[in-house]
Amino acid sequence: MPPVFAHGRLRLYLLKLLDEAPRHGYEVIRLLEERFQGLYAPSAGTVYPRLAKLEAEGLVTYASEGGRKVYSITEAGRAELADRGGELADLELEIRDSVSELAAEIRADVSGAAGDLRREMRAAANASAAQVEDESWKVAKEEFRKAKAEWKEQARRAKDESRRAREEAQQARRQAKEAQDRAREEVQRIAGQLQEQFAKSGGVLGSLAGAWLGGSTPGAPNPSDTGKPSDTAKPSAAGAGADWARDVPETGDPARDLDRLLDRFRDDIRDAARDHGVGAEQLAQARSHLAEAAARIAATLGPRR
Repeated sequence: MPPVFAHGRLRLYLLKLLDEAPRHGYEVIRLLEERFQGLYAPSAGTVYPRLAKLEAEGLVTYASEGGRKVYSITEAGRAELADRGGELADLELEIRDSVSELAAEIRADVSGAAGDLRREMRAAANASAAQVEDESWKVAKEEFRKAKAEWKEQARRAKDESRRAREEAQQARRQAKEAQDRAREEVQRIAGQLQEQFAKSGGVLGSLAGAWLGGSTPGAPNPSDTGKPSDTAKPSAAGAGADWARDVPETGDPARDLDRLLDRFRDDIRDAARDHGVGAEQLAQARSHLAEAAARIAATLGPRR
């Protein structure tokens, strides 16, 4: 392909671009590529030496901006551009003609190559169509058979996993219910034992037990004060625990039900202690009873072997 710019024409076109606006070297290269619609882009080794020569001749000048030289045309450069106005007009026509010719050559080359490729592909396809079709059908049948077998196996595994999941869920519900029942039974049993122990301790501890378990009314005489046993003032262990737990409804969530039982236990003891007061000896006894109750409940909630 012949040179895009004849001798001296690129120099003239650079003056035209700088007359439009100040530009740095990379921008000049990009504009030339745009003017030729991407069909031609001069290298940096072509543009920068010519800009340097124009600067040495006083036709352009530059200023440094951000570490780059931005070139501007001088009055001398504009004078030369005006003197060569006719030559510049011819150059514009040549550039348009060059772009059209380059585009036509590329379209022709691409069209010819595409036509050759289509013909070759059509010939190859016709030569092996029967064989390819037969082999493709066999492969498709085999793939379908494998896919069907795999789907059946996946369906079987999914069904087994669903069945196991249902069984595990049922077992988990049974275990949760058993744990809830064990916890409630243990709390009721320990509640009855605490009532007996607190009643034997007398004084405020007896009042604490009565307030918590419902066995006596705060402020009522305590059997230990008279030295006489009282069957009516002290309910049985099992009965007291059952009466106390009856008004704590179940929610179906064992952990939440246990929290509610413990909250009820704490609140009742605090209320009784606030109403009657607690001495050092009574605190020591209460600590011992509560430690024993905590150990028993923790053992009950542990794994049943």
